[in-house]
Amino acid sequence: MDSEITCLAFTFRKSPAFVSTKLNTPTRPLLPLTSESRDSPASSLPPATPAAAERSPHGALVPSQNLSPAPVSAAAMANYLAQFQTIKSSCDRIVIAVEDVSDLWLNVKESFQQRLPIKKACLNNKARNPVLVENLPAEFIQTTDSRLRSRFPQEQYLFWFREPYATVVLVSCEDLDEFKTILKPRLKLIVQNDEREWFIVFVSKAHPSNEQANKMAKKVYARLEADFNTKKRERCCKFDLHGPDADFWDDFDSKMVDCIRNTLDRRVQFYEEENRRLSEQRFTPIWNFCNFFILKESLAFMFEVTNLHEDSLREYDELELCYSESVNLPGKPREFGGLDTGDDQAALLNTGFKALTQIVQDDVFREFEFRQYIFACQAKLLFKLSRPVEVAARGYAFVVNFSKTLAWHENALPFCFREVWVITACLGLIKSTSSQYDGGAVAIDSEKEFYRLQGDLYSLCRVKFMRLAYLIGYGVEIEKSPVNSASLSMLSWPKPATWPSIPPDSSAEIMAKEKTILQAKPREKLFDIQRKPLPLEPSFLLREANRRRAFLSVGNISELYDSVDGSGVDARSKLSPNKSSSNLMTRTMSGPATSETSLPVDRPMRLSEIHVAAEYALEQTISDPDFMTSLSSPEEFENRYMELTKGAADNYHRSWWKRHGVVLDGEIAAIYFKHGNYDLAAKSYEKVCALYSAEGWEELLADVLPDLAACQKILNDEAGYLASCVKLLSIESILFSSKERQAFQSEVVRLAHSEMTHPVPLDVSSLITFAGNPAPPLELCDGDPGTLSVAVWSGFPHDITLESLSLRLSASSSADEGLKAIKSADTRVLVPGRNIITFDIPPQNPGSYVLGALTGQIGKLSFRSHGFSQDGPVDTDEFMSFEKPTRPVLKVRKPRALVDITPAVSSALLMNELQWIGLIVKPIDYSLKGGILHIDAGAELKIEKSQMIEIESYRSEGGHACPTDASSATSTSTDTGRVEKVPIENGKIKLPDWASDVTTLVWFPVRAIDDTIAKGTSPASPQKHSIVDGMRMIALKLEFGAFHNQVFERTIAVHFTNPFHVSTRVVDKCNDGTLLLQVILHSEVKATLHVKNVSLDLQAGFEHLGKDGRPTSSLFPLVIAPSSRAGILFVIRLSGTKDLDDLEKADSMLNIKYGISGDRTTGAHSPVPVKPDDSEELLLFKISLKLKRPVLDPCLAVGFLPFSTDYLRVGQLVNMKWRVERLKDLEEASLSGDGILYQVDANPQNWMVAGRKCGHISFSEAQGSRIEIAVTCVPLVSGYVHPPQLGLPDVGDANISCNPAGPHLVCVLPPTLSTSYCIPA
Repeated sequence: MDSEITCLAFTFRKSPAFVSTKLNTPTRPLLPLTSESRDSPASSLPPATPAAAERSPHGALVPSQNLSPAPVSAAAMANYLAQFQTIKSSCDRIVIAVEDVSDLWLNVKESFQQRLPIKKACLNNKARNPVLVENLPAEFIQTTDSRLRSRFPQEQYLFWFREPYATVVLVSCEDLDEFKTILKPRLKLIVQNDEREWFIVFVSKAHPSNEQANKMAKKVYARLEADFNTKKRERCCKFDLHGPDADFWDDFDSKMVDCIRNTLDRRVQFYEEENRRLSEQRFTPIWNFCNFFILKESLAFMFEVTNLHEDSLREYDELELCYSESVNLPGKPREFGGLDTGDDQAALLNTGFKALTQIVQDDVFREFEFRQYIFACQAKLLFKLSRPVEVAARGYAFVVNFSKTLAWHENALPFCFREVWVITACLGLIKSTSSQYDGGAVAIDSEKEFYRLQGDLYSLCRVKFMRLAYLIGYGVEIEKSPVNSASLSMLSWPKPATWPSIPPDSSAEIMAKEKTILQAKPREKLFDIQRKPLPLEPSFLLREANRRRAFLSVGNISELYDSVDGSGVDARSKLSPNKSSSNLMTRTMSGPATSETSLPVDRPMRLSEIHVAAEYALEQTISDPDFMTSLSSPEEFENRYMELTKGAADNYHRSWWKRHGVVLDGEIAAIYFKHGNYDLAAKSYEKVCALYSAEGWEELLADVLPDLAACQKILNDEAGYLASCVKLLSIESILFSSKERQAFQSEVVRLAHSEMTHPVPLDVSSLITFAGNPAPPLELCDGDPGTLSVAVWSGFPHDITLESLSLRLSASSSADEGLKAIKSADTRVLVPGRNIITFDIPPQNPGSYVLGALTGQIGKLSFRSHGFSQDGPVDTDEFMSFEKPTRPVLKVRKPRALVDITPAVSSALLMNELQWIGLIVKPIDYSLKGGILHIDAGAELKIEKSQMIEIESYRSEGGHACPTDASSATSTSTDTGRVEKVPIENGKIKLPDWASDVTTLVWFPVRAIDDTIAKGTSPASPQKHSIVDGMRMIALKLEFGAFHNQVFERTIAVHFTNPFHVSTRVVDKCNDGTLLLQVILHSEVKATLHVKNVSLDLQAGFEHLGKDGRPTSSLFPLVIAPSSRAGILFVIRLSGTKDLDDLEKADSMLNIKYGISGDRTTGAHSPVPVKPDDSEELLLFKISLKLKRPVLDPCLAVGFLPFSTDYLRVGQLVNMKWRVERLKDLEEASLSGDGILYQVDANPQNWMVAGRKCGHISFSEAQGSRIEIAVTCVPLVSGYVHPPQLGLPDVGDANISCNPAGPHLVCVLPPTLSTSYCIPA
């Protein structure tokens, strides 16, 4: 053993950082620094003498101060690496030394070991930040154990990470003197080494029932604490064998964790200083990476053992970076590695794949093995940190980068070593990360990223696997799709130093490969579609392989190109028929080239020979039998290819990269299609086509869509097959020949006219598109129909007949397409390209409308299109946009006034006479062509139907359309140059065409009927004249528009009046009793009245004085101007009568014969003659006049007497008194009877009458006699109210003189306050 083991000599110096703690740490290199020192004769192992290091009595290492470095050989390096790797594999927990001073370990061992692992420990990481570590693995080992005492001093410091992190000193003493004389000196000797972390556990053996022993144990423990505890730190705790205190274990754990933390901090500081010193020497000639590696990984392993995995991972990252710098330094060539058996299987997750001693080379490690070792260490730590997502991310990046490194060394590696290694690395990463990933409490982004990485690993593995398949002739089994072609085109062929030679005895294999190549046929597509060359195609394997043949000199150039690429398919498509067949026949019959029949120098290898040679070389490269099994036959290859493709697709579907998964679904569908599983193939193809269509990848869609159509046709999916044919027609025409597109259209027409089992509406949005014309949108008024022109583009290669075509409009402010479809003409033939289709638009609601959908029918098939084409010139007809257009094609205005009808005259017309009524019909930016005016006369109004209606053009004086306000009609004039008479039928008038766009005036005759007799007014009988009495209503309804769809309705009021308003007054009363009665005639019309004759028929009680009722004046005819008046004087007198009631009821009658001269444009005018030969006659107007006899001497006087009190109150009785006095004798007063009837009228809401309200009272007939009438009343409300009134029902009002003359007001006070119900506070 001594001859094989080499030790290192150290020189120690005291670091300033450790002076305060008296810790001596090695600061010189632990391993030799130069290559010259390894070759020195002084590299033999010096003996482990006390001069190099000494042990203390308790076994601790005491380093020497004056040792010089001794160089070591390569064998020593390998030996220390072997020890280091062995220690790493066996040391998986920290060591806690047990110094059993009193032989107590067997008594407490079980209790102590139950505290492991340490449940919670607060340690410091590399940055000196506290970290809570759970379940810290630890192990108790006695200091007398051989595992601690058999180590050499240099081993202890070289592998310092495995030395104890704490020392537990177990003591027990039952006598104070024994403690002072024996135990205490021994403990002082044990703990005098400051480099160790220790604490003392005093074990009390005293039984709880033995008080004396317990007291002594307490005294000894107190003395122990006084001697070994300090102010800064307590190092003692007490353990009772017969039942430890519950607080002991917390104290024990705390002291043990403090020791572990302090030890860890010291060792980390030592390793950091050594690593920093060595790092500064990286670019010097004395740099030795192996020395740095042991220090760096020792620190990383120490962090790993203490569960500080983050710090350990950081150390490995720094180590990897340092190695990358070291291995790239210029110098002598180094071995790369990868030439051992099994190296083709990636060891990214196996740290023990190879011993470090096998990969060390001079002062560094071989790159191939060491990079995998570092990644395996990193992956192990990441798995412990539960970060499989990061393992997958790092692993994928490592595989890609390391693959590039392998490409640099490909000439020195076995054939296809890089491809095989990448495949095994990806599969290993997939398996390990999938098993570690549980998908628990993970953020959605992390989950998606994990599955994306899994998909990338599967995809990379799949591409490399396809490359191997092409090499051995299985390319015919792979669908030559765009994604496969693109992937392989970006992947170079293997580049060995020389291409593998044909193995011996391979004639049968070459013949089988040749047969496979000859029998390979590309899969025929539907409609005999010829596959177009893709932009990305793999390079030719035949040319690449022969170019790398070491012994190829000249070669037959034609044979380099008459074959095919790696798949061996489509060869005959690249050659003429004669040339292709002759070459293939020659190749087949010439026989294989073996070692017995070697290849001539001038003939390249044939494709079949290349496949056989590559397969044989792969068998030598691949060491995994399962991997080789997947390449043993086309069936095994296809199974593994399907597995990898499905894995990639499934993981991509579960990530954000769903499009990648859909693309790979197309590759899975190709395999399903090949094996006749058309249902699953169609489902996958549908997803692929949907993706390509949505992304606008027309060329890719043209490659996959025929396969989908073929599946649907086989499955008898008529609807899907029809939709696929339509989609094929909508793809860019340059991607298919005219013959192929014609076949697509024939299929569509055939299915459309056939009896489909389950007919469904067909969406032809991508084939038939439409748009509005570039002109401004069609504008319609509310309720108007119209004609809309739409440009329809047909993508069919030939004319196609549509049985029907309909258009739907949608409101631009709403996505609802609930409007009724607008149908076009019956049969339409769409030509390829642009077609202009007109649609009759029915009335629509107000708003802006855009094109919604185009529907129609081809044969028995209904179709629907949502494809909106962009407006533009003819050369852009093919441009289509699937975005809904924003420019409206139809605008329906909001309801507005399209016409206005107002009366032409606002002044009054004659009552009971046939008068012309004028209506001003004014169109407002709308044609009234064909309009019909309905006139409905109201009550007491009659239209003379025998008369013709006159329509004339109407203009205002300023040349503009007449104002709508009828009050301004007087300022207008008519254009008499255009007049037309039309009949009225059933109240309807048809407007002439010339009146459609101009303002017209419509005249029609009406008669207002009033059977009542007009009444005059007088001061004695005034009357209020109401204008409403002469109003008559006429309902108008105008139907106009192209289809009479527009309706205007209005009711107008026409004022009719009598020609005169008559009032009377008595001008004077003569001494002889005669009266001068003046009759005043007021003109009520805007026309001149000619009064021819006037007569007055007097009522009873009056009589004329001569002239038989004629006026005194004879100035007739009397002319009365508009709105003026004239007076006529009559002389009358009173006549004796006893019947006062008849006198009150009788009226006088005034008869006026007159004529009128006026214009119908201003108001009242001469009555319209009913017949043409009717002559103008005088008009008769009768009006009744109410004449009252003057009351000059009343018979009775009634007066209201004052109240007996000064004020009235609510609720108090009050006497109401009236005095009645006779003013005339009975004979003169014309009143008979000796009594009088009285009646008291009182408002019941204000007064309550306590006595009789009415009755008879005796009244003397003598003049001057008086009586008093008293009634008791109670006021009910306060305020100013009307008092009760006294009435005499049997006496006329003309014979009573009242005082006061009318109702007056009295003041009533509120009731007095009552204290009956008051409650004291």
